[in-house]
Amino acid sequence: MEKAWENFKEGYWQKDIDVEDFIRLNFKSYDGDDTFLAPISNNTKKVWERCEELLIEERKLGVLDIEMDSISGVNNFKPGYILRENESIVGLQTDAPLKRIINPYGGIKLASKILNVYGREMKPEFETFFNDYGKTHNQGVFDAYTSDMKKARHTGLLTGLPDAYGRGRIIGDYRRVALYGIDQLVAFKKRDLAEITVINEENIRLREEVSDQIRALNDIKKMAATYGFDISGP
Repeated sequence: MEKAWENFKEGYWQKDIDVEDFIRLNFKSYDGDDTFLAPISNNTKKVWERCEELLIEERKLGVLDIEMDSISGVNNFKPGYILRENESIVGLQTDAPLKRIINPYGGIKLASKILNVYGREMKPEFETFFNDYGKTHNQGVFDAYTSDMKKARHTGLLTGLPDAYGRGRIIGDYRRVALYGIDQLVAFKKRDLAEITVINEENIRLREEVSDQIRALNDIKKMAATYGFDISGP
């Protein structure tokens, strides 16, 4: 049994990835008041004061900074800190607070237009790749639209459509990483992949998606290591 699991009730969650079973067996309801809460620490106060300073500066400028030489990705940036010596919980989207990421996966034209608003120009090689070799979410959605849908969109009859959706959203269950560690999650994903043996259109797509999930999990482990944390185990 994993040392990290020693003080928890045993159950099916130890045999398979099942966070719900772990919570059901181990949760304890709390019916008290808020007296257990500690006041703000000096470190937290300093970090938040720095955040407020940066937010004020960002409001003045519109954007504090933009990473122009790399695009969004789990492990595409060096570690970033607000006030490193005062931080207990670490991790930023980029290598500096409020530094914006270019996310061309939602739509290369949308990303380029937003950069233009702030007086920046997309690197030509990014535009070439996503226009000539890659396929963005925006392009995929337009490929799926019928001619009637395009007409309704153009006239403004339909709004809120997903083609210009510039923010990618990933629903991450990070409790799994804490409970099992990346290596065990990868092992179970490899098991899932090995069980997809019937080759048809649906399963080809599923094998591709599970393979992407395995790569993403390994990227998360590498990213955490750049901050000095080993999340391979629970």
